[in-house]
Amino acid sequence: MNNTNPGVQFITIDAEQDGQRIDNFLKTQLKGVPKSLIYRILRKGEVRVNKKRIKPEYKLCVGDEIRVPPVRVAEENELPSSKLGSVQALAHQIIYEDEAIIVLNKPSGLAVHGGSGLSFGVIEGLRALRPESRFLELVHRLDRDTSGLLLVAKKRSALKHLHEQLRVKTMRKQYLALVRGQWQPHVKAVNAPLLKNILQSGERIVRVNSEGKPSETRFQIMQKFAHATLVMASPITGRTHQIRVHTLHAGHPIACDDKYGERDFDEQVKKAGLHRLFLHAYRLTFTHPVTGKEMSVEAPLDKELQSALDRLEK
Repeated sequence: MNNTNPGVQFITIDAEQDGQRIDNFLKTQLKGVPKSLIYRILRKGEVRVNKKRIKPEYKLCVGDEIRVPPVRVAEENELPSSKLGSVQALAHQIIYEDEAIIVLNKPSGLAVHGGSGLSFGVIEGLRALRPESRFLELVHRLDRDTSGLLLVAKKRSALKHLHEQLRVKTMRKQYLALVRGQWQPHVKAVNAPLLKNILQSGERIVRVNSEGKPSETRFQIMQKFAHATLVMASPITGRTHQIRVHTLHAGHPIACDDKYGERDFDEQVKKAGLHRLFLHAYRLTFTHPVTGKEMSVEAPLDKELQSALDRLEK
């Protein structure tokens, strides 16, 4: 929405939105509107369901008619133009798409969400590419510098189904990472609790700390080089920066990691033409939320990562 003041809207709830809390429903309908304003219009009774006042925790039912009052939406939440080169490039990164999900091979350097000085992220780009999709939400996240598979839900029911798979740990994610030194074959897993710290600058740093959340990553050696190892990392939990901090904890930081890396090793791999974090979400295995069939999707390494491995081999 742009910086206009649309009139009152009446929205009829369908099966997709059944059971959703009214406050969460309004957050997706009124993108860019501060949460405080959403709760204020609920409290003042400006939002009505079937002509009655409701509480923020009210759960929607199929057929409910919602009255949404006119709300000013911030200009900065406009979507990028679908003609923009970087948005068009995103279209070529879609590996799989059907009526319920999109699987994307996210390029390194692109954030999953806009904000913090970024004009747009993956989700805003996809919304610009798919204006007809009323619902597009990330199932999980990838760090900005990490490339590879990212799952996006096109239906609320699909999002709930996939989130449940993450919660009960039936969704499997496998990453390829190039790490410093010779990874020892007996180190098949790292179990180390992780604590997130926010620095004064707003930067997030994660550390191994006994007061942190339990975290586990499993590792497998894929290829050995003179001063580095390519490993397959499978996170069992889904903490921020988990693989990056667990490899560091094991004494093998990831190549070109500007937060947790090691400068001398980074200088070595830069000679092989590597100038980005070598962490790539390579394989994703999950149950399709509609068909119930197991899906396994792979995203090959991009040219920069593959050519760096080829040079290291020589």
